[in-house]
Amino acid sequence: MFSYTLFIMLLPLLSFIILGLAGMKMKHKVAGLIGTCSLGIVTILSYLTAFQYFGADRVNGVYQTFVPYNFTWLPLGNLHFDLGILLDPISVVMLIVISTVSLMVHIYSFGYMHGEKGFQRYYAFLSLFTMSMLGLVLATNIFQMYMFWELVGVSSYLLIGFYYPLKPAIAASKKAFIVTRFADMFFLVGILTFGYFVDSFSFSFAGDIVMGQGTTPFIEGNIVKAVAAGGFIIPTALVLMFIGGAGKSAMFPLHIWLPDAMEGPTPVSALIHAATMVVAGVFQIARMFPLWIQYAPEAMSIVVWVGVFTAFYAAAVACAQSDIKRVLAFSTISQIAFMMVALGVSLPGHHGAVLDNHAQLGYMAGMFHLFTHAMFKACLFLGAGCIIHAVHSNEMALMGGLRKYMPVTHITFLISCLAIAGIPFFSGFSSKDEIITACMEYSPVVGWIMTGIAAMTAFYMFRLYYGIFWGTENVEAHEHHTPHEAPLTMTIPLIVLCVITVGVGVLSTIGGLMDHDSAFAHLVSFGSFVSAEGTDYAIHFDTQIALTSTVIAILSICLATYIYKGESQPIADRLYKTFPKLHRAAYKRFYQDEIWQYVTHRIIFRCVSTPIAWFDRHIVDGTFNFMAWGANEAGESIRSWQSGDVRQYAVWFLTGSVALTLILLCI
Repeated sequence: MFSYTLFIMLLPLLSFIILGLAGMKMKHKVAGLIGTCSLGIVTILSYLTAFQYFGADRVNGVYQTFVPYNFTWLPLGNLHFDLGILLDPISVVMLIVISTVSLMVHIYSFGYMHGEKGFQRYYAFLSLFTMSMLGLVLATNIFQMYMFWELVGVSSYLLIGFYYPLKPAIAASKKAFIVTRFADMFFLVGILTFGYFVDSFSFSFAGDIVMGQGTTPFIEGNIVKAVAAGGFIIPTALVLMFIGGAGKSAMFPLHIWLPDAMEGPTPVSALIHAATMVVAGVFQIARMFPLWIQYAPEAMSIVVWVGVFTAFYAAAVACAQSDIKRVLAFSTISQIAFMMVALGVSLPGHHGAVLDNHAQLGYMAGMFHLFTHAMFKACLFLGAGCIIHAVHSNEMALMGGLRKYMPVTHITFLISCLAIAGIPFFSGFSSKDEIITACMEYSPVVGWIMTGIAAMTAFYMFRLYYGIFWGTENVEAHEHHTPHEAPLTMTIPLIVLCVITVGVGVLSTIGGLMDHDSAFAHLVSFGSFVSAEGTDYAIHFDTQIALTSTVIAILSICLATYIYKGESQPIADRLYKTFPKLHRAAYKRFYQDEIWQYVTHRIIFRCVSTPIAWFDRHIVDGTFNFMAWGANEAGESIRSWQSGDVRQYAVWFLTGSVALTLILLCI
């Protein structure tokens, strides 16, 4: 039934190979068309997969898990390394997210990257990244996920450092690579620990896999051994894997790479750092959720509190940034933290380990926010690209009053800001409201903290909006280059993403306000496709929480409007003068880069690396150098014995014979 899904991964791989080997011999448009057309076909196949999968009959009310392809790549006794394709609700939803955003970025890049040196190389890297991300979400086991996880890291390194003649781009790409590799070391240790003690790399031990025709049997875990290891080993392995996910998803304190990654092209920011790569950690937790909920429910508090602190920290920093891409970068960190918190507050069901959909509300809400955030944040980043394309700067000081020059970008940016702020009838409202509801059920303290962070989100996003499109126009800067609307190749993706944001928002809001038993509510509810137990679960808003969060969001927008909409901002200036140290600390990201610089250079390099290097040079190298010197000296000392002179050999032979004879006579 899903045999064609193999082409979803093969087409971008083929595109990467063609553009990588022959791209420089092609014209820009040809290379761009090859990459875009391949992604267009992948998008069609992804939507076809979604329609067929979610349109299929459920078994006992649950969507089945299919494995159209699976083969053993490396057998090691009872432990196998398998490669294949796994289809279940979250992987199919991720197919939609990745293919849609990637296609929009491919189309958008025709205009944004026009005339850039390395245009063909850029599209080759886009294809490699898309293939890697698709392979990650379609993985049948943890080891395959890790393989594509590392390919995603390589792809991001190449794309962030696309402008390699510029030192900041090179530094940013190396920083992203090193930080995420450091986190991935923990991921790998967790995988190896899990595999060694459980004899499996499976995501769960439920045994609900439906094999495709001609595929090899899917590896089932050693359940008895897993239960025995569940007390300590599996929770430890899962926490180690979470550290890897925290690095990829830029959770505190491993977030430092993401803001600097904005040195890459803006479409790359939309693709990697808003919609797909940074949600890999969220997807990892969701994919292994059965293991978390069965063997390590207490450890999920780590996920919750790391997410809570990260969300607040990133929101606070975003309130003080002046670079529009960095505001969006810290916004991304905060929103990814919302998803992490949502998964962490998913509570065990009312009957022990049996999953109860209402108790597992956070799981559905986290994945729903992943979907909605991907669309409106990609729209925001692509809109920022249009603005940068128009004014040739990232700084808000050189903007202001752009609404009259860029009407399409203005409207789409405003709609996306309303969505992320959590205003009803926009997609972010439904997903964020459900996250806050789940947090309230977990702990009122967590619920109110996340409500406050949601208010901060609305504030800093409309600070950004007014700073770009309202405020004081920089006439001096605009005299040299009059701002203008972006070409159709750049505005059409904005409109498409905006339509998805509004459409999903309207349907989910109406469905959430209707009765649980309404057929329409079930039809439009995200919980009808993705839920903790896999069964149909219609979203129904908690009226009190929905009203409270909406009022707080509107008040935050009004506050931002009062402070930043006018031609001047006396209140903002007065606040800056009153709290200059706090503002500078937030602007400098609370000195996290400086702290990491101190830790790495003054502590790790000086106190750890330097002694190790001395030991390596003087003890290890010295020992082997001494052995080599001793062998060389011994050879030199007996070198004369091998002179090739037969008479000398005869003398030595005769001397030895006489010596042996005398020894024997003495004995």
